[in-house]
Amino acid sequence: MYINLLTQLKNAQAVKKESIKVPYSKTDERILGILEKNGYVKSFEKKGRGARRILEVDLKYPDDNKAIDGIKFISKPARRLYIGYKEIRSVRHGYGLIVVSTPKGILTGKEAKKMKVGGEALFEIW
Repeated sequence: MYINLLTQLKNAQAVKKESIKVPYSKTDERILGILEKNGYVKSFEKKGRGARRILEVDLKYPDDNKAIDGIKFISKPARRLYIGYKEIRSVRHGYGLIVVSTPKGILTGKEAKKMKVGGEALFEIW
C-alpha cells in the first residue's frame, strides 16, 4: 500500500539511507514513477519475479538536504476523500504535489486538472 511506501521513504531520508526495498505493487510502481519524474526520488527499479518482486528505490539528497520535507495523507482506509477537477488546488503555493487516483490512472493534480478528471485524493507531498 502506498501509505507504507511513503512512510518508509520519509523515514529513510531522515536517517540518510542510500536506498530502500519495498514489496512490489502496481500502485506503488506508478506512484514512484510520479515521484521520480517530479524529483522526489533519484530512481527506482523492479526486481525479482512472482511473489518475490520488490521495488528498490534510490533516494535523492539535493545539496545534502531531504528531497521530501513532508507528507499529508488525504484519503485513509477509514475515510476516502473524492474531489472533482475544479477542487484541485496547488500544494504549498506550487512547491508541493498532490496525487489523485482517477479513472485514467494515478495522476498528479496538474495532470488531472488538465485532463479534467477528478478522483480520490491520495496524498500531498512537499
